[in-house]
Amino acid sequence: MKIGIFGGSFNPIHTGHAILTNYLINETDLDAVWLMVAPRNPIKNEYDRAYDVHRLRMTEMVASRFDGVITSGLEFSLPQPSYTINTLRTLTRKFPDDKFVLVIGADNWSIFKRWRCSDEIVSNYEIYVYPRQGYEISIPDELSGHVKALNSPVIEISSTMVREKLSRGENLSYYLPYDVYQYILKHNLYTQQNNERKQ
Repeated sequence: MKIGIFGGSFNPIHTGHAILTNYLINETDLDAVWLMVAPRNPIKNEYDRAYDVHRLRMTEMVASRFDGVITSGLEFSLPQPSYTINTLRTLTRKFPDDKFVLVIGADNWSIFKRWRCSDEIVSNYEIYVYPRQGYEISIPDELSGHVKALNSPVIEISSTMVREKLSRGENLSYYLPYDVYQYILKHNLYTQQNNERKQ
């Protein structure tokens, strides 16, 4: 099975993430997509741990809408700080019959050479790069067999922006999947009070 690993903090997962997930599972040759939720901070307090659970649950809400898409919390069990190469090595060891493809944005591709063990990643795994506004996807000829530029929609919504708008009480009905938005409201997440308590 060919599995795309789409990682992120998903804090919170938003419409842009959902649209890209839809594209990956329906418009590429991937058999499955794993939404890999990344740990935020190795020194956690009780509020950070609670938000880890919330982030996983909200990501699961998006994954549940698609056949072949699941949420993974694997990186929470790996040594911190979390490096992509450790995730990929662990996945390959646990699932030797599957083929894993790293899915990253053009912004990350532009600095990919600075990633830990980037040569090992590009030698052993395919990389699918999705477009980001303001970044050109340039793939050297020698990597053309390992790295593929995707023609996915460019949806420029950031989790940082979403959190800021939520803290101000703005209506984000079109920035967040409906069930995710209702979950955030129900649990009073990303409010100014919660942000202050976490500082």
